[in-house]
Parts: sequence; structure tokens; C-alpha cells
Amino acid sequence: MATYAIGDVHGCARTLDLLLGDLPFDAASDRLWMVGDLVNRGPDSLGVLRWARGQHEGLGDRFVTVLGNHDLHLIAAHLGVARRPQPDLDPILAADDGAELVAWLRRRPLLHRDGDTLLVHAGLWPWWTPGDAESWARRAEVALRGDDAAELLGGVKALGSTQREGGEAELARIATALFAFVHLRTLTADGDPCPHKGPPSTAPEGCRPWFEAPDRRTADRRVVFGHWAALGFHRGQGTLGLDSGCAWGGHLTAVRLDDGEVFQRPNSEKPPPA
Repeated sequence: MATYAIGDVHGCARTLDLLLGDLPFDAASDRLWMVGDLVNRGPDSLGVLRWARGQHEGLGDRFVTVLGNHDLHLIAAHLGVARRPQPDLDPILAADDGAELVAWLRRRPLLHRDGDTLLVHAGLWPWWTPGDAESWARRAEVALRGDDAAELLGGVKALGSTQREGGEAELARIATALFAFVHLRTLTADGDPCPHKGPPSTAPEGCRPWFEAPDRRTADRRVVFGHWAALGFHRGQGTLGLDSGCAWGGHLTAVRLDDGEVFQRPNSEKPPPA
């Protein structure tokens, strides 16, 4: 049984199909993991989302996709609380099965833990143990699936470190956890997030990637993530970054986690009509 992890697809259905054709994937026994951001930016988010649900129906728990920030944006748009709704998502919202697809997406995890490997979209707060991360993921998932989802996605901005300080409202603490899972890239020396999307070499002084934080309490595990297109394909000590910028004209990347073999396809999407 092999496990393949695939980076941010962002609606690039044609490229995904070509990459899947390159994989020696055995549907009878192998596992397929996605780092989130299935939708938005590319030309066929609806097709990718239908494919993902179909994979889950066929493979069961051997197919895992964690939620990314663009997936949450789709959920927020469905709930009517998205800020600046993206037109790329309109085909999903208008589709006959759109509501069912969003309902399926809302039931996806924020973090998947398998042995010593953690699968997440963006990052983890450095003071989290693996158990802490899993606990906060489960709490945030309950909120996203329940009555608090609209408030969580539409009204709470999570840029602080309230989980260390205590005393904050539960939903604000969940929002801080959610920020790490779907947005985190760089941190200050004090552990606060930096608003930086570029490569690490251009980060503001004092900011460094979340996975380089000293005393990170998940440093003894393998963390597989996406989200950071400007970082590109990254293989570090215990970290594997799979967002190689497909939606920006780069590549879609898959890695066989068992032996580290890398499979890549350049963006193969047809340009939009003139």
C-alpha cells in the first residue's frame, strides 16, 4: 500500500488528470491525500470538486483531502458571508449538485494524522504538540459544520496568539487555530504571523517560515502541507511543501510518501476564451 500526496489543485482539472495518469496508483490498495485548495483560480473547480467527492466515494478513508483557505471561501460564499466572492466559484454555487458538494466539503478535516505524519493545508502553531493540533482541528471542524460556521468564516479575524494567553471567547480561539491550519506562512520571533506571501528570502526582517520556529513541538514529525506557492516544492527536515504554483502557471506536484519519489506536471489548462 503506497500513499500519494498531491499539492494545491485550484480547479486545474486537466493538469490533475494528466498527473494522475503518471502515478502508478493502485486503486485497490493505495491511498491518495490532497493538501486542500481544490477550488478557485483554475478553470474547472466544479469538475475537481466532483472528482474529489467521487474519489472519496470509491476509496473511502483511503482518500483524504484537508480543507484549505479557498475551500473555506467556497463554504463562506455558499453561506452568504464571503468577502469579495470569487466568480470562479459561481459554477459550483449554481450547479444542481452544488449544495451537496459544499455539504461534502464541510465534512472534510482540517488536519489528518497518520502515525508520525501530519497532513495540513498551511501550517501549525509552533507551541502545538501533535495532540494539540489534532484537538484544535476537531474543535474547529465541529464549528465549521455547525451553526457557528457563518460567524467563524465571516466575522472573526484570527491574527493573534490567543490560545497561549487564555481568556478569549471560544470562537476566537478556534479562529486562531483555523488561521494556522489554512493561512499560516511566516512568523515573528514572538510567534505572531507576518503578512507575507512571497518567498522566504523576501520576508520582512525577523520573519521566518513557521516550520523554522525554534522549539517547534511538531519537529519530530513529518508535516505535509501546501498553500505557499512562492515557496515552491519544498523538502526540509520533517517538512514537505507541495504547492508548486500550478494555478499560477507552475506545476502540480505529487509525492509518494513511502519513498519520496516526486511526480510533476506543468500547468496544462486551456487559456480562457478571449
